[in-house]
This record gives sequence, structure tokens and C-alpha cells, in this order.
Amino acid sequence: MTGSPEPSVSEGKMLKFYAYKGCGTCRKAKKFLDEKGVSYEEIAIRETPPSAGEFKTMLAACDGELRKLFNTSGGDYKALGMKDKLPGLSEQEAFALLGSNGNLVKRPFLIGDGVATVGFDEERWTALLAG
Repeated sequence: MTGSPEPSVSEGKMLKFYAYKGCGTCRKAKKFLDEKGVSYEEIAIRETPPSAGEFKTMLAACDGELRKLFNTSGGDYKALGMKDKLPGLSEQEAFALLGSNGNLVKRPFLIGDGVATVGFDEERWTALLAG
């Protein structure tokens, strides 16, 4: 009797891939997922930001650092003066703000069973998706 390999994320777990079509990093991440044969649902992050529950899960994956959920290099982040406002926000306030303005959310935003990460780093994504 031979052992079968452990199922990977791409075999049965649906991931949500929040991305912006104009984002080069999102395009690289999408290409990576496609090349690895990973199943995912692509969601336009600006039009349909993640839910408060997804932000809460992602926050835990980011060691509780709210700043890591924000697109700190984006125009909206700068225009709203978020650098100064962010330290005073509660989790709920931050989630409400992120949920109302997808431009503020760090992307790509990948979430699913046992997977939660923002930004794209090929090495980190490879390890995360290996399962």
C-alpha cells in the first residue's frame, strides 16, 4: 500500500483572491496562482472589499498589526491622512474604513481555509500554499 501525498490548497479549498486589475503585483500573484494550478475566486477589491470577518482573520495572520492591512503607498491612504489617523483607530473603525474603501486595502489579499496573506511574495506564497 502506498501513501498518497497530503492534499494541497489547490485540491479542494477555494481561496478568495482580492485584486485590482491595474495592479502589477496583483497580476504577478494571479499568474503565480494560475501556474501552480490553484483554484480561486477573483474578486475586484475596489468594488467588493473583504468583509469585517475576513479583515479580522487577516489581522490575526498579520500578528495584530492593523497597518499591514492598509495600502500605505496608495493615493487614498495619503489623501485621507491615514498615517496620522491609523494609530488612533480601533479594529472596528479600521475594518469599517477598509470595507468602505477598497483602495485602502493592501493587495493582493488572499484568504481561505488555513490561508491568509496580503501583498505578494513568491517564496511566502509557495510555502503557504504547499499546505
